[in-house]
Amino acid sequence: MPKSGLVLEVASGTGEHAVFMARRFPGLQWRPTDQDASALRSIAAWAEEEGLANLLPPLMLDAEMEDWPVAQADAVVCINMVHISPWEATRSLFAKAGGILEKSAPLVLYGPYLEDRNKTAPSNAAFDESLRSRNSLWGLRHIRDMDELAQRSAFIRTARYEMPANNLVLVYRRK
Repeated sequence: MPKSGLVLEVASGTGEHAVFMARRFPGLQWRPTDQDASALRSIAAWAEEEGLANLLPPLMLDAEMEDWPVAQADAVVCINMVHISPWEATRSLFAKAGGILEKSAPLVLYGPYLEDRNKTAPSNAAFDESLRSRNSLWGLRHIRDMDELAQRSAFIRTARYEMPANNLVLVYRRK
């Protein structure tokens, strides 16, 4: 993450991650977003209760919308969206992030992913099956596909971090 500037969080959900991250990175202005009105209300309630000066009011943003409500950011963070949305939303995420990030700025993704070199944890395989049964356009994405999309979108993966519960953090940087 940069030391200062604006972080746009795409698909913030309830807002708990935004609060955690705003506390963790006090030098950053944290802008949560979501496409769901109830999520936006939850984010606003968390923000009001916590009173963090660097946690900005949430904005409505759907990754696939034509015009994003933020024209520039120093980083984009997306937690647990890629697998619970159509692949087109991930394509749009990379395209739109590429339009608002400067060279070398990070696009940070968190969630479960599939990899060739590591056997998928049984819990992730079951989660993938559950997601696909709910919506055939959802499901865990393969890191190979993420990297190919990144390359086509003027990003390159610069880091991969293992996280609890068989999740990963993938860091892509704008070329």
